[in-house]
Parts: sequence; C-alpha cells; structure tokens
Amino acid sequence: MSVVEIITVILWILQFGLGIGLIFLVLIHSGRGGGLSDMFGGGLGASAAGSTVMEKNLDRITVVLALAFGFNTLIMSMVLDV
Repeated sequence: MSVVEIITVILWILQFGLGIGLIFLVLIHSGRGGGLSDMFGGGLGASAAGSTVMEKNLDRITVVLALAFGFNTLIMSMVLDV
C-alpha cells in the first residue's frame, strides 16, 4: 500500500466515525418536540431548551464535530482529487 492509499483509508474511517457521531449528537438534542434526549431523562428538569450546562456543552460539542466533519470532507476532496 502506498502512503496515499493509507491516508485515504484513514480519512474514510474518520469520515464515517464523524458522521455517526454527528447524527447521534443531533438526535440527542432536545428540540421543541423533545427528541431522543427525553428517552434518557434529559427533558425532566429543563424548563427552557438550552438553559442547562449540559445542553450548552452538547451544543459546543456538536458544533466542533460538525466543523471537523466539514474540514475532513474538504481534505478528502483534495486528497482523492475526484
């Protein structure tokens, strides 16, 4: 395997992991309808959406993961040169 093939495999694995993680984090957010966070007890004590420290940290983690997903996509487009 050449170095480019190894980097390509690493980028695809990273892209898959970031995508699954991003989907999971978006589904955990409690929106107006509740979302999956109500299943895990996230909607019991929060009176306003985004008011708790946990919700703010979840927002920050989601934004960082979304940025990493976007940058990885750009890097993959440059490396794969499709």
